[in-house]
Amino acid sequence: MGLTRNILNQKILSVEIRKPKLVSGKGTLRKISTKKKKQFINGVVGEKFIGVKRRAKNLIFKLTHGKILLAHLKMSGQFVYQKKNGKNAVIGGHPIQLSETKLPNKHSHIIFKLSKGVLYYNDTRMFGYVLYHPSIKAFEAENHFAMYGVEPLSEKFTPKYFFESLKNKKGKIKAVLMDQKIVTGLGNIYADESLFEAKIRPDRQAGNISSKEIQKLHKAIIRIIKRAIQVGGSSVATYRLLDNTRGNYAREHKVYGKDGEKCVICDKPLKKITVAGRTTIFCENCQK
Repeated sequence: MGLTRNILNQKILSVEIRKPKLVSGKGTLRKISTKKKKQFINGVVGEKFIGVKRRAKNLIFKLTHGKILLAHLKMSGQFVYQKKNGKNAVIGGHPIQLSETKLPNKHSHIIFKLSKGVLYYNDTRMFGYVLYHPSIKAFEAENHFAMYGVEPLSEKFTPKYFFESLKNKKGKIKAVLMDQKIVTGLGNIYADESLFEAKIRPDRQAGNISSKEIQKLHKAIIRIIKRAIQVGGSSVATYRLLDNTRGNYAREHKVYGKDGEKCVICDKPLKKITVAGRTTIFCENCQK
């Protein structure tokens, strides 16, 4: 992981928080907390980054003495790491053009000065957050992931679990996949691609999908996620990896972003609809 390689074992010398709302909570309407800002700064300065993990679309930064930072980039956030010499800046997350030429900039809201460089949290729309927890116990008490389902590559994500979770579920299958309550990490891209591979229409009612179809969808999700991880993800125009590259799985997309193009199976044009407020591409002929 690019972020881990760059910040691991680096000491946090200081933190500048320019937009306190980003460390004050997770909601869209957040009340600025001066107390949380002070706790954040006092808590992390002097500590070292000892690990970075992902849970669904969250990043969990592990610090020394059991301290935790939980970050979510939401729609427009990014982390940028720059070495002390000002060269070789690496960007992970959603592209911000100004960050290519100027650091810090007007979108730089949290600035970590590290022993070997600087880590910036930039966010144009400021929907994201970086939250401080003084201990693992305090982090777990917040129960951030109570509404999240299992990871698609975990042992808990079995065909039986998937079927039992879906059999009485109301709502369109794509919407259910994307709400993260049954399986995490399936955004717009992987939901479209998995449903195409399983030959299931994205607007089918989740509770009406047969056991055999669910087995196919389960297999498709696992294969696609594994393949995407192997080649660095599905970065498109709005996202890049921290090592400044884009994910190569985008080259293997069969339906996502291909409205009007020919289906790779039947040659008929792909159709665009909206499901759960998101643009959805599928093949009317192949997906039933």
